[in-house]
Amino acid sequence: MASLEDLPVTTLKGVGAALAGTLAKLGIHSLQDLLFHLPHRYEDRTRVIPMGSLRLGDTGVAEGIVMRAELVMGRRRSLQVTLKDDTGFLVMRFFHFSAAQKNQLTEGARVRCYGEVRPGRAGFEFYHPEYQVNPPPMPPAEEATLTPVYPLTEGIQQPRVRGLCRQALEYLRRYPIRDWLPESLLADYQLPDITAAVALVHAPPADAPVHLLMEGRHPAQQRLVMEELLAHQLSLLLVRQQIQQRQALPLLPTGDLVERFLDQLPFSLTPAQGRVVSDVRQDLSQPLPMLRLVQGDVGSGKTVVAAMAALQAVAAGAQVALMAPTEILAEQHFRNFVQWLEPLGLEVVWLSGKVKGKARIEALGRLATGQVSLVIGTHALFQGDVEFDRLGLVIVDEQHRFGVHQRLALRDKGAEGRMAPHQLIMTATPIPRTLAMSAYADLDTSVIDELPPGRKPIETIVIPEARRDEVIERVRKACAQGRQAYWVCTLIEESEALQCQAAEVTAENLRERLPELGVGLVHGRLKGAEKAGVMEQFKNGDLDLLVATTVIEVGVDVPNASLIIIENPERLGLAQLHQLRGRVGRGEQASFCVLMYQAPLSHNGRARLQALRDSQDGFVIAEKDLEIRGPGEVLGTRQTGMMQFRLADFERDRGWIETVKDIAPGIMRHPRSVDALVRRWLGERVRYGDV
Repeated sequence: MASLEDLPVTTLKGVGAALAGTLAKLGIHSLQDLLFHLPHRYEDRTRVIPMGSLRLGDTGVAEGIVMRAELVMGRRRSLQVTLKDDTGFLVMRFFHFSAAQKNQLTEGARVRCYGEVRPGRAGFEFYHPEYQVNPPPMPPAEEATLTPVYPLTEGIQQPRVRGLCRQALEYLRRYPIRDWLPESLLADYQLPDITAAVALVHAPPADAPVHLLMEGRHPAQQRLVMEELLAHQLSLLLVRQQIQQRQALPLLPTGDLVERFLDQLPFSLTPAQGRVVSDVRQDLSQPLPMLRLVQGDVGSGKTVVAAMAALQAVAAGAQVALMAPTEILAEQHFRNFVQWLEPLGLEVVWLSGKVKGKARIEALGRLATGQVSLVIGTHALFQGDVEFDRLGLVIVDEQHRFGVHQRLALRDKGAEGRMAPHQLIMTATPIPRTLAMSAYADLDTSVIDELPPGRKPIETIVIPEARRDEVIERVRKACAQGRQAYWVCTLIEESEALQCQAAEVTAENLRERLPELGVGLVHGRLKGAEKAGVMEQFKNGDLDLLVATTVIEVGVDVPNASLIIIENPERLGLAQLHQLRGRVGRGEQASFCVLMYQAPLSHNGRARLQALRDSQDGFVIAEKDLEIRGPGEVLGTRQTGMMQFRLADFERDRGWIETVKDIAPGIMRHPRSVDALVRRWLGERVRYGDV
């Protein structure tokens, strides 16, 4: 028997090739796709609001007679239609309109419209409202239902999508949707079956509880939310399964490299580092590829854990590649590894997009023949022309800048082309537990949850831009005492050019105000060598003050820097501010972070800066960030392809995360169900074949 998946959208009346092409942009190809294109909210159009009762910001239905319709020539030409009812007046304004529209909205016509009340030159106005001329009578209260609002793309409007979904619902009677979840599971959680849930969400009955639907908490919505979260979880477990279908080289701990490394360190490992090292050692010894995420707050010592993993792999005769998202962070790792590993007789090779010509050919040749065991660089390491002889371990820093596809792609770089390398993934962006369970379900997680002894808490001070002179004096005083300072410029514009310009102007200004200090400047537009040169001068103490854009967010380690000033902190996320603050507090002396904001601060801005003042714990801050800004922002853009939910809302529905994590392994035993659920909710977003 045919199913809704087999029926193309062209089955519906009025859907030709052009409209089918537009719907394809929304991932809609079949009638099932259309029915899973779910409303993300509802509008209450069940009653007409008298015009005299409308208030600014209200959204609702008004109905009245057209008094006049006229073309108005302002900065932009518009069609202004004035309506009246027994209680007052309202203007509908259209900046885009046709002659047919103008002719339809003639004096005396009755019009019902829906929109948001805004202030206008003629009083209250609806901009581009949906409207009907000579509308049918409103349904009686007991028959009135909420109006669904769907995600759109260019070339299709709400009324058209609603009409298509209404048509598709007719087919549900003949072709119920296949339910892939066990009946016992639905019974345990008292959830409706999938066909009933989809029908209700598209066309809520008149007696449905309005408040539950508006909040996304109706049992039918929650049935779909649970299935969507489950599909995401399953898709990540599939990634894990695909990677672990290939064997890995078991890298058994041998020799004394790790012990010699530990002996030369000027400090001992913390118990938390010891636990994580033990997890990693165990994983690397297996013939199954390790997939482990190591989370640790700024300065908790993840790099040492990575170095010990690398040494275990090298001692077992394998090659290791360490990849970082930016040149500056990759260079920092390169310097650390050279300093630690060259005394042990190991050579470390550098490879980034900027290594060209003879140097690149030579580096590639030595990697391909196995003459070099350890390479560090940016994602250029995994371009097609980079071949390894016996790659056994890949270490990825700041994983949230990369996505699931990269994890799959790394499979094919393993030893002999048949083995998958072990993957160790590190992040200094603490990820709230529920979010990690959902976004990184394919990874085992270890947390370094303590800082090395001697790290002093950083005092955080929040002050307005108006006190800039005091801040400059504070910098003068700190540097006079032999300390160093950072001054971070942030701009709301995405333009890198503008950010760099702002940093240049700030640096110039500070040089004038503080002539006795050495002031350096780094930003994204400097050449790698220039940037590295300035950083080196700062690190060596030849510069007192470093002015920078947020390029210094991760990886820069200068123990003598004890003061950081962050301009316009209200424009950054909490996790990023926490990362920047972690540039200081790395030495013995008391350290300070000054957040210099532009007044007035929004309520949201004040709450975020207060959260930073109140806590030094990255995980507490990450929870707060999640609450305020949502998962997409906390994870960073690359990972969010996995987090763009149709119906689920991470904050509202986080109660399902544990449940879904428990349910998923049982469903994984039924490949047909897994495949159908992932296809239903994620479509083509993750390819599991040979990437």
